Amino acid sequence: MPTSVELAAMRRAIIISASGLGATSPNPAVGCVILDAAGRTVGEGYHLRKGAAHAEVNALMAAGPRAAGGTAVVTLEPCNHEGLTPACHQALLDAKIARVLIAVMDPTSRGEGGAARLRLAGVDVHTHVLEEEALVVLGPWYTSLSGQRPVLHLLIQTDAAGNPIAPGAEALAETAVQRHEHDLVISIDGSAEEGREGSHGRVFSVPASAVADDPGASVAALTEAGARTVLLVGPSKVSEQLLSAGLVDRLTLLQPVPEPSQNTMGGPPRFPDGFVLSRVTRAGGQLVVTAVRRPAHGGPRAGDPGAV
Repeated sequence: MPTSVELAAMRRAIIISASGLGATSPNPAVGCVILDAAGRTVGEGYHLRKGAAHAEVNALMAAGPRAAGGTAVVTLEPCNHEGLTPACHQALLDAKIARVLIAVMDPTSRGEGGAARLRLAGVDVHTHVLEEEALVVLGPWYTSLSGQRPVLHLLIQTDAAGNPIAPGAEALAETAVQRHEHDLVISIDGSAEEGREGSHGRVFSVPASAVADDPGASVAALTEAGARTVLLVGPSKVSEQLLSAGLVDRLTLLQPVPEPSQNTMGGPPRFPDGFVLSRVTRAGGQLVVTAVRRPAHGGPRAGDPGAV
């Protein structure tokens, strides 16, 4: 069983993993904390961007020789294959890590998986540690894999009656906040840009078909570009088509805060069937209302942005 120190380390790994959001796709944002043999934190790291060292390697570099005989606490199963970077399970073995705690198992593992290889080498491995909490960060990536398409988030500003309007200053401000956890932002004019500015040269190649009239072609182009999470700023023809086709996973509405002196009733939120409220807050003079698509088995999909 994980100790209280190890659980705290896993929560720290989950928190720092979010530092890589918007820069790692199509890879996941992963965090890792290294504890020495006495249970003291001696290193931590996260996956900075696609093609760079993974979280485990960065954490081990920070820990140095103090990692020997210690514990690696990682939000995703260490990889078992070499690609642009070496296999992380081997890096843990080379560092003489004795114990590994994993939150989420990697559905892309090749062969027996990193956890199995660590166990074969005599490492004490525990899986599914705070898995639900880790999916707060890894959920969109995981959902994208299972659906074989990006998670689509539609942001729309409305008037007091709930009717969509052209994005104003409030929508632009909310976009500036939301963009950092998305790979791509598609504006109302159909232009596409990376969600996280200054992502160290990681450039998505988005063809014109990404904003085509055919929703299927749009999603296929975004998938081919390697995007896992996309923010659509509407209303636009493309966003309306994607919403009608049932391809939007998260919907955020910005609506003016009602004036208490007025007797008029505001319009109800116009969520399509199958959506459930996941977050309601206030930003200045706007109510920010977010809903996520409920899967067939009920409840918001685990780890979806805003799922509770």
